[in-house]
Amino acid sequence: MIFIPFAFPGVPGVGCVFGTGLSVPGGLADPRATMAMTGAADTGLVAANRRAAKAALGFAVWHSLKQVHGVELAFEPAGDNMTCPSNLEADGMVDSRPGHALAIKTADCQPVLLAHSSGRFVAALHVGWRGSVANFIGVGVRGFCAQYGLSPADLLAVRGPSLGPGAAEFQRFATEFGDSFRPFFDPRTQRVDLWRLTRAQLLSAGLREDCIFGLDLCTHDLPQFFSYRRDRTTGRQTSLIWIRENA
Repeated sequence: MIFIPFAFPGVPGVGCVFGTGLSVPGGLADPRATMAMTGAADTGLVAANRRAAKAALGFAVWHSLKQVHGVELAFEPAGDNMTCPSNLEADGMVDSRPGHALAIKTADCQPVLLAHSSGRFVAALHVGWRGSVANFIGVGVRGFCAQYGLSPADLLAVRGPSLGPGAAEFQRFATEFGDSFRPFFDPRTQRVDLWRLTRAQLLSAGLREDCIFGLDLCTHDLPQFFSYRRDRTTGRQTSLIWIRENA
């Protein structure tokens, strides 16, 4: 699997990568590169992909979720979902255990990964448009900080590849989002700038502006990513964050 690495400035003890749909450099997203068990034609292949990621990246345990577009967090989840689907319904995880990778599966939704400046605590959020409307960013940051007694001002966040502002069309904006989100909506194109919205929600949650990062790569427009909006039937790329065991 081909991943895009991201390094949180000043936090070398945290590993962070964003998945693509590629199994070899170049070309188009390949369904065989999917990292999600649900809907996969060959779950054995998915398990092999996950094991390959583990070997390449050096973490010890894989944690994933049954993502449901909600606002629930899983705290230091049990088990290892490397070779089986998860039955844990939530859209975010937090952890403090070295070697435990938190996996978020996406195909247009935003993977938002967070790390504490100490490198001792990490979180991973799956933020679709419903999560944006419900301010899952704010809910997730509050839950993460409450679990470990942290200050939001000491967190760093990065948003991964996802549906860009040129492709995020919502023809039912009034009923799906509502008036409070109009600063992020262009009525001429019926598009919502979800990237700018996420940044605003992270700032509102208490993160510092210079600690918020984003990979401005649109999954719909770039063929190396899986995109539900573009293809409807598609795989899922996976974004991972973990505390390095040798940090």
